[in-house]
Amino acid sequence: MMEERPAAGGGISLQDVLRGRTDGAQRTRSSSNMIRVFISSTFTDMSSERKALLEKAYPEVLAFCRGLGLVFEVVDLRWGIRSVSSGDHEACEVFLQEIQNCQRISAGPAFIALLGNRYGHRALPRLIPEKHFEALLSKLSKDPEGITQLSRWFLKDDNAVPPAYVLQPIAAHFPHFGDLRPESGPRRDKDVLSWRFTENQLLRLLCSAATDAEAAGDITAEQKQNFYTSVTDREFEHGLLEDAGDQSALLFVREIPRQRARDGPKRLAKYMDLNADGLLDAEAQGLLGALKARLYASSQKILNLHCVELSKGGVDPKRKEHAQYLDAVCEQFVSQMKARVGAAVETSVDGRRRKVWGNIEDEKEEIPDWLIEEVERHTAVTSELCGGLRGREGLLGKLCLAMWERTNVPHGPLVVHGAGGMGTTALLCKLVQEMRGVLEGGAVVVNRMLAARHPQRPNIDHVLCSVCLQICLACGLAPPPSPLTANTHIDLSRFFRNVLADVSRRGNTVLVVLDALDQLSERHHAHKLYWLPADLPPNIHLVVSMETNSEVFANMRLKLQTLESFFAVERLSRVEGKQAMESYLRASRRTLTPEQSDAALQSFDATGCPLHLKLILSAAKRWTSFTPLTHTHLGANTQEMMSQLLLMLEDKHGKELVGGALGYITLAREGLLEAELRDVMSLDDDVITEVYSHSLPPTPSLIRLPPLLWARLRRDLEDQLEERWTNGVATIAVNNRRLCEVVSARYLTSERRGRSLRVLAEYFLGRWSGKLKPVALPGLSLLLSDRKVPPQPLWFAPELANVRKLQELPYHLLHAGLWDELRQVVIGSAEWLFCKSRVCGVSSVIQDLDQCSQYMDCTETRLIRDTLVLIKPSLDFLEGHMDMSLFYTELLARLCSLAKPFPSVIGRLCSQCEEWLLTCPEPILIPKCSFLQQPGGALQHTLTGLQGGVLCLDLSVETELLVAGADDGVIAVWSLADQQLVYSLIGHTGAVLSVKVLESSAHCLSLAADGSLRRWSLTNGKQLLCIQEAVPVDSAPSSSHLHVSKQLMFVYTNKQVKAWRLDGSDLLSSSDGGSLVLGVLEDSVVSLSDSGRVRIFNPLSGAPALQTQLVTSPRRVTPVKSVTLPKRGKVFLVSEEGLLYQGSQTDTEKQSVYFCPLCVQISQMGKHSVCEFPLVPSLLSVTEDEKILIAGADRTLSLFNIDRDSVDRFLDLQHDDAVLSACISSDCRLIASGAADQLIRIWSVTTGSLLDSLCGSDAPVTSVILHKGVVVSASSAAASVHLWSLKYDERHKPTAHIPAGSAHVALTKDADRVFYIRQQNQTEVIGWNNLTGSLSERFAVSAQVCCLDVAQHKRLLFCGLTTGTVLIFPLALPQETLCIPPPESLSGVLCLAVSSQEKHMAVAYEDSVCLFEITSRDSFPTVEGPLQTSPLSLLHAPLSSMALLPDRRLLYGTSCGEVKLLDFSSGSSSDLENHRSRVTCVTVSNWGTHALVGSEDAVQRLWALNPPVLDHTMEFKGFFFEGVLSAAFSESDKFVFTGSQDRTVKVWDVASGNLLYVQYVYSPVVRMVTFRNGFVALTRGGAVIREVFGCPDHVGPDWNPLRIVKAQYRVTSREKKGGALRSSESDLQDFNPAQFNLNLMSMLKAKPSPACLIL
Repeated sequence: MMEERPAAGGGISLQDVLRGRTDGAQRTRSSSNMIRVFISSTFTDMSSERKALLEKAYPEVLAFCRGLGLVFEVVDLRWGIRSVSSGDHEACEVFLQEIQNCQRISAGPAFIALLGNRYGHRALPRLIPEKHFEALLSKLSKDPEGITQLSRWFLKDDNAVPPAYVLQPIAAHFPHFGDLRPESGPRRDKDVLSWRFTENQLLRLLCSAATDAEAAGDITAEQKQNFYTSVTDREFEHGLLEDAGDQSALLFVREIPRQRARDGPKRLAKYMDLNADGLLDAEAQGLLGALKARLYASSQKILNLHCVELSKGGVDPKRKEHAQYLDAVCEQFVSQMKARVGAAVETSVDGRRRKVWGNIEDEKEEIPDWLIEEVERHTAVTSELCGGLRGREGLLGKLCLAMWERTNVPHGPLVVHGAGGMGTTALLCKLVQEMRGVLEGGAVVVNRMLAARHPQRPNIDHVLCSVCLQICLACGLAPPPSPLTANTHIDLSRFFRNVLADVSRRGNTVLVVLDALDQLSERHHAHKLYWLPADLPPNIHLVVSMETNSEVFANMRLKLQTLESFFAVERLSRVEGKQAMESYLRASRRTLTPEQSDAALQSFDATGCPLHLKLILSAAKRWTSFTPLTHTHLGANTQEMMSQLLLMLEDKHGKELVGGALGYITLAREGLLEAELRDVMSLDDDVITEVYSHSLPPTPSLIRLPPLLWARLRRDLEDQLEERWTNGVATIAVNNRRLCEVVSARYLTSERRGRSLRVLAEYFLGRWSGKLKPVALPGLSLLLSDRKVPPQPLWFAPELANVRKLQELPYHLLHAGLWDELRQVVIGSAEWLFCKSRVCGVSSVIQDLDQCSQYMDCTETRLIRDTLVLIKPSLDFLEGHMDMSLFYTELLARLCSLAKPFPSVIGRLCSQCEEWLLTCPEPILIPKCSFLQQPGGALQHTLTGLQGGVLCLDLSVETELLVAGADDGVIAVWSLADQQLVYSLIGHTGAVLSVKVLESSAHCLSLAADGSLRRWSLTNGKQLLCIQEAVPVDSAPSSSHLHVSKQLMFVYTNKQVKAWRLDGSDLLSSSDGGSLVLGVLEDSVVSLSDSGRVRIFNPLSGAPALQTQLVTSPRRVTPVKSVTLPKRGKVFLVSEEGLLYQGSQTDTEKQSVYFCPLCVQISQMGKHSVCEFPLVPSLLSVTEDEKILIAGADRTLSLFNIDRDSVDRFLDLQHDDAVLSACISSDCRLIASGAADQLIRIWSVTTGSLLDSLCGSDAPVTSVILHKGVVVSASSAAASVHLWSLKYDERHKPTAHIPAGSAHVALTKDADRVFYIRQQNQTEVIGWNNLTGSLSERFAVSAQVCCLDVAQHKRLLFCGLTTGTVLIFPLALPQETLCIPPPESLSGVLCLAVSSQEKHMAVAYEDSVCLFEITSRDSFPTVEGPLQTSPLSLLHAPLSSMALLPDRRLLYGTSCGEVKLLDFSSGSSSDLENHRSRVTCVTVSNWGTHALVGSEDAVQRLWALNPPVLDHTMEFKGFFFEGVLSAAFSESDKFVFTGSQDRTVKVWDVASGNLLYVQYVYSPVVRMVTFRNGFVALTRGGAVIREVFGCPDHVGPDWNPLRIVKAQYRVTSREKKGGALRSSESDLQDFNPAQFNLNLMSMLKAKPSPACLIL
């Protein structure tokens, strides 16, 4: 049962979150991975301290936080500006809002207070409540000028609720106050002085009135204090005094010990408050003293007090004592921040360890954190969006009614659609909220707002994976198997359907809401909706939405043909708009004047669009009651409103600042952190030039964007921006994709977009970190300045990655055109590929490379991308717990052969992998060749979706739909245009014998061994017709045929034919007689009786059958193959008889006799002719134009021209193995043939030359189709269909290898030659040149081969035959053959063994074992003997494996598990410890001192041979397969390599028996040979492995060789002294002792593994 722990939101249970029964929780500080601190101080007196912190302290704390997986951000709104005064009086509100944001977001400290001897600016309040303001005016009754002055600057806003008085912008009365143009300098200076005077005057009036009002009891003391308090004091109140936690703030206070006489007020003006007369402001000093008193009393634990004597009225960093003071402040800041951040990190989140952002070593949890975060995020979005929805009650009611009516019956999805901005998302959010209340408590509500993270488009695989996982966990189902994330898109789609069906069977109710399907990425062609189930079981509801004019909607209309499932979202009425406006304003505590309200509604009424209304209201809530209509700037539609918004922002903040901020946010792939946005705008010279266009930066050597400018802009954009939380980190993004489009059109022109992308790319590259960047500012020459941007390493700490760099850098390098950097830093960096695959998932890397391939014509990029696709299943199976050695090994084993053809990227990538592996401090196998499936070549796609072998194929040329039938009864339909599975047609219970797409391409027919004929719709995948008993049950594919004419459907076998009308309504004909059915021509059935009579009848017309005698000879006709030619109205029949008949229905006398196969042509009118045919075909077909006949027999494929009455052979194509399939292209220029050797050959029809051989099928090719330069191939032994392109770069063509699954194999020591027997019954040995990837020779043998072996140094190939003969082929003399005759008993050969020095060989027969000597005479090899013969008893089990020692001893094992050591010299034998199953491997070390014996079970034993004593028993237990198949010792005999049935290669230490390394190689290793400091091996898949083993001199005790495999091993070893068994202490948990020798239980050592890679 799933643990009921609380979610991040607090008291809500995790089960409630998974069931979607919450309204979304506010993110808490405990779940954040951000440290954001607000720096509070006055403007001038602490500038030295702030600068020192910026230069010294912040970088150190940043590095510390990054090392913990935290984001560190500093908000210092006073940096870079000279005063707080702003024309709109909003600075104080901006400061307090930023403090609140820091406290909300930061997981640790959030407020840093710097206080000196200056109280700070006391600003006028921007808003005064009506009641208070009128009370203040009443106290100024004796000062009419004061009243006039206040009334002039404060205007009543009746739109506020309750009404308030608003301080007017300074420019309302002093228009040149903010005019920074040089020509306006004198007027600006005058207005600045005038404002200062006016501000002081207004403040005195308010303070005086407030004092009197407090005395009269009209306002409270606290309300009075608001008129006296400085901005800094208010910040301290919010940041320190209200949030008194010791861990959330730091306080630095600087005291001046004494003021010297010469340091008058003017000299200390920066450090003390002066009044208008230039004298010390006593009132401000008093307020400062009171503030310090409160701080000293309440903040002792966070107080850092310093006494500093000023020099020349300031702090001079060049003075020693001042430098020491600044250093002390920085050191205290760093140490205390580290302590508080460290404490915050150690704090658990709901009893769980904090999830560290970017950590690749995080432990896997039962319920993934990413899923909980995703569910909460979508739930919160749902709650937010449905809160403002008004209207739509009628549509909501219709949706709820439709769901209720469909609850208990199968049904389809509901589709909500509308124009962009019409509120479909809000409607679905409201539906989710309503259904939570309607559905029972156990129901599960799953909602995904797919447009919530635009501009990123979600991957359908991720959506399906997260939805399935949520449903399984919420419904208590068994969690999805771990390969869920590893399998293909097809498997995910199938799993989604199965989960819904399983939930329905359990009686649970599930509502799945998927909003904005049109926002899915194009990956897997998600817009085609193949993944979306068209039929849903009871209790399952699926609601989707999309825009009406989208491709997705058009595809949905095709998928769901019932209009009852579609619900259109229409425009809102004026009444609904008014209701929504009133609700919104009420929530905002605002209202509008009647005129403003009418204007807003009139503008909205033109579109009726909810998004338009939202933008109107966002602007309207800022209108005051005295805002004239001419200043409301209403747009006639959504786009105009957005343009008006941007114009207003530009006028207030500057076009470059607005365009830069919004442009960078829009361009960012995953949004931007606020610190990142400030950094990139600081790197943008256009923004910096605008900011400092009228004033120089405070420090020209350090130029950055003043943070206050962004904070003010952020405040004005609050309705258009949103925080997006991922893994505890908040980025900011535009919350509406329509606004993104407007921003792109307005600011991101081609040139500006390129510059902005380059800035982003250089930022995430870290190009300007610690470097000076040039900038040209007005009034200055070219200036080199530090922009103070942080470094961007790939790793912040060991095992801790820079996630933001991984997310953003590839996209910006690509689109900025920095392709050289992209190839070097991303595509060609093994470390990058590993890091991003490990942190973000290999799918994200594949997506990056897909995007690169769209823009860059780079073959290497595509090859690396395809490599990762091949690796993905293994990496995903590990669920992210892979290490660098596994990743680099996989890369090298797939790309090694491509390093030379592609040196610039792939070559460098392979070099990086090899260098890292060679210097790896742990045991490691290093690939020296490409032995895993490599990318590239002709194979373009592998179509999956079937579980059984493919028996039949058909292709619709018009719709490019490929239909395949499998031996498990499933039919798959793929789209060739996008290589996606369209439908899985399930209904048959037996193998599918034939499929046929009808001419309309809308339907297909299928015939199966269950006897049924079915008709399917290719538009919705539904079964339309089922006819039982169409053919006998368990019919074979070769004997069952399906034919469709314009009016009838025919099904016929050799002796039976049935015909129906196309609608299946009537069985028109059924015959089951002795005649052989040859075929169907249009509506006529052609059959042949045993006596040679041809019968042609039409079941539709009912006319008498047309009959003619084929032959008059008494010999019976024995047909072999027949084929119909519909266009010519003929049937071709090939028989084995020697009769050739030529004639017509009226010419029955001409006959001839030939003793060869015959070809008979029978026309629809009964005319026929007979001609000689040169072969007995197993394959017979004709081209589409019926001009060429294709016939295959054994290894020959012959082509014939079809004449009127004869066929003329014009081409014979020879193959290396039996021809199984063939197809000619539509233009008759190419022919593709499939053979039993698993190769597809492409031939020229005109010349007969072999154009290409396609390797990679790994199964006999039983079906081929040629279509538009693409070969479609399938095999009855494989569950997939391959698509091959005939146009590809041959530089990356994979080297061919021997066929997979060969019966017997052997290979030379350097792996240049491989010898194999493909099938057990073959009577030839094939030699394969592994260097050229081609067949080199054939060795004919006289009987079936039992075993193969090679004498490596003498280059001899030994072949043991079932007849007892041993054939010896000298490889240096290919024309010669030696022979060891069979023994007198004629017993067959069981095993061969050659000694390590190759002086002797042993042959094991069924009844004896013989020793032979290998010598040479006149430089010609010879074999003498037998020197000794050791008979075997009748009860002796057959030998299964053996090895010959240099001293003529033979170690062998039997099929019953016996192990014996036979001494040929003495004739004696000794029994060694037996195995419990067949011995499969006996291998002797190079020096003959040790031997390894392995069996089919999990046990292998390592023996010392002089004398024979058991050194180690090694037992390895994996998931599925067991047994050692092959082994080889290293040259030094220190290690032994084993190849196992579980598809791994293992390395064991001979001295200790310890397992050193396990490598997964995807196929069982059936042969191994020592080679240098490694081995060469051959897999069952036919691949040759060449690897070297690197091992340090000492392997630490903590080394875990099973870290990437879920398996266990134990080693029992004897003590070297005394021979006693020894065992080490071990933990045997999770190990099943029943699977091992119980006598060894107390002596076994278990080593469990945390991860798994067994496929």
